Amino acid sequence: MTAGESLRLPEALPGLLLDWYDASARVLPWRSEPTPYRVWVSEIMLQQTRVEAAKPYFLRFVEALPDIPALAACPEEALLKLWEGLGYYSRVRNLQKAARLVVERYGGELPASFEALRSLPGIGDYTAGAIASIAFGLARPAVDGNVLRVVSRLTASRRDIADPALKPAVGAEIQAILPSRPGDFNQALMELGACVCLPNGEPLCGGCPLGGICRARELGIQGSLPVKAPQKPRRQEERTIVIIRREDTGELALRRRPATGLLAGMWEPVSFAGRLDQWQTLDALFPLGVMARSLATLPPARHIFTHIEWRMTGWLALVPDGAVCPEAGVVWVHPEELVRRFSLPSAFRPFFEAAGVGVGVA
Repeated sequence: MTAGESLRLPEALPGLLLDWYDASARVLPWRSEPTPYRVWVSEIMLQQTRVEAAKPYFLRFVEALPDIPALAACPEEALLKLWEGLGYYSRVRNLQKAARLVVERYGGELPASFEALRSLPGIGDYTAGAIASIAFGLARPAVDGNVLRVVSRLTASRRDIADPALKPAVGAEIQAILPSRPGDFNQALMELGACVCLPNGEPLCGGCPLGGICRARELGIQGSLPVKAPQKPRRQEERTIVIIRREDTGELALRRRPATGLLAGMWEPVSFAGRLDQWQTLDALFPLGVMARSLATLPPARHIFTHIEWRMTGWLALVPDGAVCPEAGVVWVHPEELVRRFSLPSAFRPFFEAAGVGVGVA
């Protein structure tokens, strides 16, 4: 047999996979009580976030906001604080937008309809399929990266896993074999990809329940699948970050980023585009009304976003207690207040730490 383009899934797949899942599924907080709301929150959190990292955030989030009306009514700053450390803040903003629509249209309860779920902000085909199948038992596939990897190896497919046409093709094949437990089946496929059919190296074929029907294993090519075209290199941007602190009170200067674009609407220390030296930084601060008594270097840092890498230069500026920064839109905040109230992107954590400010940024 040779590797080909067919994605046809074996008829034995559902039975083998569900038997394994019943015996081996991880205990996860959203699985123990799979209400539509909890499934939804978990699926949004798990976009771009590992399961183990998401668990404590999930528990904290649903304790503070136990239902959709509570999420819809939550003040933005408190919402972002609950999300702090997970990154990709557009996820939680869309979560709240969708919650408000659900309150308005459906009385605060998620609709048991794939099409209605798909129409909500932040919910694409995968998330709608996951909620529909897991929470409502609807026969809908849920195709994420784990599922694409499993299917690619199971069928020895050489199709590019990043090809946008692959997801619907895989979804159609899964739809054709969905058993009477669609939610468990979808979770089992994802679980297999997360725990056994691993990315970035050799899968754990010795413990795979699908070893007897896996074409890639039969051909000995599982380590070279799935095929993925090289990604374009990230765009690199130089930034200068200035931690401004009042000398006696220790208060810190924060301002909001623009309402659109990267880290939209988040709080940040004063920052500038480009790599500024000492004199350039002082010149950049002057129009903001910042008259620094001293300017000390902070260690450089970098932060990687999906498509952009920030390479950052840091400065610590000490200013008199009367400094107000009238043109900068700055608020002055005590460090302990940051922990309670303000959500700060993790990109800036190295500079606060280097400045000796324990703000608890995550």
